[in-house]
Amino acid sequence: MGKNKLKKFSDMDSYPHVFQHSFAELNQEPFAMKGNWGETFFKNDRPIVLELGCGKGEYTVGLARMYPEKNFIGVDVKGARMWTGAKDALESGLANVAFIRTDIELINHFFADGEVSEIWITFPDPQMKKVRKRLTSTRFMQLYRQILAQNGIIHLKSDSNFMFTYTRLMVEANQLPVIRCTDDLYHSDIVDSILSIRTFYEQQWLDRGLNIKYIQFVCEHRDNWIEPEEEIEYDSYRSFNRGRRSDTSKKITE
Repeated sequence: MGKNKLKKFSDMDSYPHVFQHSFAELNQEPFAMKGNWGETFFKNDRPIVLELGCGKGEYTVGLARMYPEKNFIGVDVKGARMWTGAKDALESGLANVAFIRTDIELINHFFADGEVSEIWITFPDPQMKKVRKRLTSTRFMQLYRQILAQNGIIHLKSDSNFMFTYTRLMVEANQLPVIRCTDDLYHSDIVDSILSIRTFYEQQWLDRGLNIKYIQFVCEHRDNWIEPEEEIEYDSYRSFNRGRRSDTSKKITE
């Protein structure tokens, strides 16, 4: 491991707004702030917004600057990437930002029922062959529904046509209310200051001429979640740091 990465890990350990917990640690001792983020950490009762798979944390920090009346928490398992946003937030004195380094599957260990008002999922790996790992699968919807407040909102912003199509079909299959939806965000009439925040990787995809897709919907309770049955064409391009997507001739029905 390089010295630069070790330095970042050391920094993260010292940052007061960064929390790093493995499954083993959570099993041994429950996360103390679960259900008490407002009182214990943020010292207010303002809405809590999560960015899942936050990467470098640009969206988390950008939203926090734009909306000081809300609290924002970035979640990712990659500490070296998260360091960028964590350092920026600390040096900028942003009191409404925190980061959690953990697997997203463990999210309900960190938040109580109804503690979160919104969730942003920004440019996730589409996981075309692994439905259970897809961050907008019905498996994850059930996790999100536990921690989201009533009428809690989910935002997906993605370069992947596969991910966008799958999510749109999942939303339709479960009859979830759609607030906004477009397959070409920056050439639509819905783009605003929030949606104009661009991450490092997003700008690379835009530079390659890819359209950015966006869907915003309400995550209502469902007794039985339904996975879409439609075949979805694989993405045909190689994305940054994700390996080869697939050939366009392949389909997936998982």
